[in-house]
Amino acid sequence: MSDIVGRLAPSPTGHLHLGHARSFLLAWWHARARGGRIVLRIEDLDVERVKSGMIDATFADLAWLGLDWDGEPSIQSHTVTHIELAAQSLLARGLAYPCTCTRKEVATAASAPHAGELTPRYPGTCRGKWRSIAEAESATGRAACLRFVAREGPIEIEDGIHGRRTYDVARDVGDFPIYRRAGSPAYQLAVVVDDARQGVTEVVRGDDLLESCARQALLQEALGYPRPRWWHVPLVTDATGRRLAKRSDDMSLASLRAAGTDPRAVVAWVARRSGMPDAERSWPRELAARFSLERLPREALAVGPADLEELGLPFGRS
Repeated sequence: MSDIVGRLAPSPTGHLHLGHARSFLLAWWHARARGGRIVLRIEDLDVERVKSGMIDATFADLAWLGLDWDGEPSIQSHTVTHIELAAQSLLARGLAYPCTCTRKEVATAASAPHAGELTPRYPGTCRGKWRSIAEAESATGRAACLRFVAREGPIEIEDGIHGRRTYDVARDVGDFPIYRRAGSPAYQLAVVVDDARQGVTEVVRGDDLLESCARQALLQEALGYPRPRWWHVPLVTDATGRRLAKRSDDMSLASLRAAGTDPRAVVAWVARRSGMPDAERSWPRELAARFSLERLPREALAVGPADLEELGLPFGRS
């Protein structure tokens, strides 16, 4: 067994869809093809979006695809103490601070967002005002989040798909949340702490999270954690180029099961569009030795009627 540790990290906020199936198969193959281990982590900290029954549904979806993992699954909300300790350490070292700004206030105070940004840059309004969340909330009567102090200057990221990228988080994003007002860890901190805790050495995920690497790298640097290697793969979209979404149950694995789709057909479909053009219906383990991310196409995978027909979905037939 090698020292490679990959991971599957689904969020139980809805049914997994074809895009998730592809990302998880790619991550699984990438580690298993080189004798690596796979850990499974259920990322359930976004309480407002977690749906009842989705943890069990996620286990069922992964098992249906023929994916396995090493050791017991980790439920993120059950191990939150590690993340809390990391946040407290950053606060004590002056690398994080409480913030009571509302989204509207951030938008008003900040300059216009840069091209492609979904949110405006945080201008540091609350930096240096309070020593603790309790003090900030007492002084303002508002709930407070915790923001990480983004260090000035560029940070370089090496990605196995996109190559070398340079970001400036302080300039483009500003100080960013690591603990939410609701009292739960924010994604950026949670994923960094849990990847380090579980010994994850490589991360394969969708390229919509590529820019998150810069924030995560800053946190890893501040906490003394090693960086995993990153591969950000192109997304799966519908025929119009729209990314698949859990909220609309797009092409869910539950729908595929209900339509009587053979899971090995899904595995083969992903394999054929990931550099194994002659793959037949198989379980993931049967194809692992043939897999290489170097052969993965670099453009988004658009799912059209022919793909749905191939997978046996009735609404794919014209």
